Amino acid sequence: MMTNLFSIFDPSTSNSLSLNWLSTILFILFTPCMYWMIPSRYQMLISKMFLILNKEFSILLSTSKKPGMTFMLISLFWFILMNNFMGLMPYIFTSTSHIMMTLSLAFPAWMTIMIFGWLNNTNHMFSHLVPQGTPSTLMVFMVCIETISNLIRPITLSIRLAANMIAGHLLMTLLSNSAVMSNIFPIISISMAQITLLLLEMAVAFIQAYVFVVLTSLYSTEIH
Repeated sequence: MMTNLFSIFDPSTSNSLSLNWLSTILFILFTPCMYWMIPSRYQMLISKMFLILNKEFSILLSTSKKPGMTFMLISLFWFILMNNFMGLMPYIFTSTSHIMMTLSLAFPAWMTIMIFGWLNNTNHMFSHLVPQGTPSTLMVFMVCIETISNLIRPITLSIRLAANMIAGHLLMTLLSNSAVMSNIFPIISISMAQITLLLLEMAVAFIQAYVFVVLTSLYSTEIH
């Protein structure tokens, strides 16, 4: 029973044991059996998408490319994308709409980049705190601003993903609630609006996964 509008994003649906977090790995069960048969159309489609992503990430990481870096980014992209799409299915909790899930993805990635940069390129990391051409009178303020902007990066990454996932689901919930007490003609228009919104949500699910990974890769390029 939904007690309020935001309860659809609450992972605790019972007082004993919540199974909502199983949706994080539930997409494995929905992978078609034909995908595991080599070769298959599903595997060729996914492999083609991975090759395109590998080319894109290789361009972004051209100055700081490490063995396996693009593979980790593609794996992160696929994990977020599948969880975003799973949230579009009825009665399945959207794990990427919860700040605890998105922060668990953003914070370790940011912390790993920061530790690697400060341990291996300390002088370069210090130089990033003062942009080139900054007047000497503003250097202290620029160091404070750059430090704060560095510290809030995992928060902005996680909030961006969670907020975009929540926004579309809230609109769909509001439309469905208004259709319950409506007549036949309003229901038709609301249904058309929900179909359009669902298509938009599918695009948002893909774009937000891509933006999350691209920003992570751009942060990693700053440590070299």
